[in-house]
Amino acid sequence: MLAGCEIGIIGRVVGASFAVLVAEELFASGCRVLISLTSAGQIVPCGPMPYFIIIDRALRDEGTSYHYASHSEFAEACPLLVSKAFDATSRTEPRVVSDRPGQPMHRFRETAEAIRAAKLKGILAVEMKAAALYAFAQAAGAKLLCLAHVTNTMGQGGSDFEKGEADGTTDAIKMLERVVEAVLHTIHTPAA
Repeated sequence: MLAGCEIGIIGRVVGASFAVLVAEELFASGCRVLISLTSAGQIVPCGPMPYFIIIDRALRDEGTSYHYASHSEFAEACPLLVSKAFDATSRTEPRVVSDRPGQPMHRFRETAEAIRAAKLKGILAVEMKAAALYAFAQAAGAKLLCLAHVTNTMGQGGSDFEKGEADGTTDAIKMLERVVEAVLHTIHTPAA
């Protein structure tokens, strides 16, 4: 139970294609809303790490999203889910940042050249699944929101991969509880 709701947590869902496979199976099995929380590497600094980003769009540079949506540079989240989640978390600890004007990019391994190019676009972080999950959600009409726990600078800084107390679990559960409460309230409230 989290925020008064029965939830499930699935760990070790690594990579875009596997994440979408799991998402498809979950929604086929009756899942009403899916929240993806993954660790991410910082590109453009947004203050001291660790912190969370509510991902509102993700750069599509992987192959999975193109099986669900026609070509576009970004895959977009449901604006209502992003807004509700940000409103519920923006003035609390652990710290949450908005990902505009930048946006998380979707990659697994980064070269120095790719990091420089991402910085020029104002991209905040590197993660592996959001673009594919958002393309799937749009195609399937699924309620899905992605969060990034920015915990490292991909080996570019001193204390990389420091995720905080209990490897970030305490902060992640706090964040998920707030987001679950805000998002589930949104899907249970009739549209105006």
